[in-house]
Amino acid sequence: MGDRVPQVVCDHSASRHAASVSTLATYIKETRPSRELARNATITLGYLPYTAHRMATSRRPRPRVRKLEAESRLRSYIQGKLSKKWSPEQISHRLVKDFPDDEGMRVCTETIYQSIYVQGHGGLGREIAALMRRGRAVRKPRRDPAHRTKRFVDEMASIADRPPEADDRAIPGHWEGDLIIGTKSRSAIATLVERSSRFVTLVRLAHDHTAETVRDGLVKTVSELPQTLRRSLTWDQCTEMSGHVAFHTATNMDVYFCDPGSPWQRGSNENTNGLLRQYFPKGTDLSRHAPMELEDVAAELNARPRKSLNWETPGERLRALLEPQ
Repeated sequence: MGDRVPQVVCDHSASRHAASVSTLATYIKETRPSRELARNATITLGYLPYTAHRMATSRRPRPRVRKLEAESRLRSYIQGKLSKKWSPEQISHRLVKDFPDDEGMRVCTETIYQSIYVQGHGGLGREIAALMRRGRAVRKPRRDPAHRTKRFVDEMASIADRPPEADDRAIPGHWEGDLIIGTKSRSAIATLVERSSRFVTLVRLAHDHTAETVRDGLVKTVSELPQTLRRSLTWDQCTEMSGHVAFHTATNMDVYFCDPGSPWQRGSNENTNGLLRQYFPKGTDLSRHAPMELEDVAAELNARPRKSLNWETPGERLRALLEPQ
């Protein structure tokens, strides 16, 4: 409204000849003040700034009701998936699969973000923001691989020796593995991710993560898999996997090791570990999570659609891969 109340305009309303339109234009730095006078001046009293502001406001289009405020079913769906730690992008694309014939159940990724973080934009609630993923504020410095020392007594197979079928993710049964570590480096959880489907399995290591504990936990878990899902395991060159020969003997599963300082060679597992930190934050005691809790977390991740799978879930993709052709 401040643009409508400069003194020279008030002078113009007091005297039709006090200031010309060109003088007004120079004063208020507008090229067309005549348009303002024509639209918002009264017939009898001329231009009254506060009256002009009310007239302009009355002509504004009414605010449109935002989609997530108007569509309760869509809003409920989104809230449910956010509570399961789905990302807005996953929700947006999964709507197309879950409601292929319902155009009303559509929303873009940015709309969901706006409804979470911008007050009044659909109001999913600030409390929902706590469920969103968080990355590091600063990148971790990378160590020089040349400074790594040999960790294993037994000969190990390099990732370069891994069969092509594992590299192109064509056949299920090739896994990537790693540990997420609890507070004071005591407790841990072993994470296994199947490369073709991104299907995740978690192994509880309650009290330590020595080579013997890791070996026994992995042998127990892998032995429960069908033989068709026991082809290979790729791991970092870390001491907890120094029992790889005994693991291979017990499971008939080949073990390959990444190059030093190259965690991206286990990209699916690295990404999954980031997702798992939503459930198991750094600096917490992982031993307090019972095996059933780990199963529930794995089930939730395996039911979460992935962009890399064209918005299928890992569970859906693995079932499709295991179906007889």
